[in-house]
Amino acid sequence: MFNVKKAVIYISVVFAILVITLIAGSFYMLHYSLASNPLRLDTERGYKELFANYPETIEWMDSLRRNNALHDTIVSMPEGYRCHAYYIMKGSNRTALVIHGWRDMPIKYFYLARMYEREFGYNVIIPDVYAHGKSDGDVIRMGWLDRLDMLRWIEIFKTDTMVVHGVSMGGATTMMLSGEKMPSGIKDIRFVDDCGYTSVWDEFAGELKNQFGLHEFPLMYTTSLLCSIMYGWNFDEASAINQVRKCHYPMLFIHGDSDTFVPTEMVYRLFSAKRGPKELWITKNTDHAHSYLNHREDYILHLKKFLNL
Repeated sequence: MFNVKKAVIYISVVFAILVITLIAGSFYMLHYSLASNPLRLDTERGYKELFANYPETIEWMDSLRRNNALHDTIVSMPEGYRCHAYYIMKGSNRTALVIHGWRDMPIKYFYLARMYEREFGYNVIIPDVYAHGKSDGDVIRMGWLDRLDMLRWIEIFKTDTMVVHGVSMGGATTMMLSGEKMPSGIKDIRFVDDCGYTSVWDEFAGELKNQFGLHEFPLMYTTSLLCSIMYGWNFDEASAINQVRKCHYPMLFIHGDSDTFVPTEMVYRLFSAKRGPKELWITKNTDHAHSYLNHREDYILHLKKFLNL
């Protein structure tokens, strides 16, 4: 004889186990995705990797140090936390804001600082994004709230002509920033996205499938909700492509043709969504975030053309 009471108890236990598993999985995914790098302050490691990949930066860095030209600063953001940045001031009316990638550090992106300072004659700012390097915070925000910090850096170092150039998560941050109103007094501002993702949802959903073989439902939904409860933003609203749709400034999209971490197909959707002045460059035989490494001369030429230099 069918025992209704036992069946209800059994179903309740199974449901409780599923709920607990889902909650635990959401906490794990959130920590896995947003926890800061425990080696974030290991600048020696950063310089070692920079010099190994871009040996031309060795002499340039020595020159900056001899001339006391590389500086750093810490700025309090309106919300009260403090953020750190390196900067090089040449007294130019042109300034580049360079934004690094996920769990990375500005030092590894000094190859772009060298390009802008030496090749183009720009002042350069390279911030530690929130929860990276010497900046406050322990939870990465994937560019979404960081876009507002980048506005603050633009206000502080504002010049007539500016370019914002980001790689990977920095590229997404650049695009998220591009949909905002820029500070007054800037005559020309342009944006360079190097292999940024369409949205945090798209990027995390892709990695969830690639690394764990799981579909979006239900874990993406519960983790995004948990992120909203704990940190005040969710994966769906953190959308570079929605911000790009609002951007009327010139934008250059760069992406490797063999990128699987941020799939190359994303850049075609981003480029299609962008209205107004835009350019697209797909680099050949290039995986994630290695377009400059693999195509130095062409990279510089594309930037010169885009910046009208």
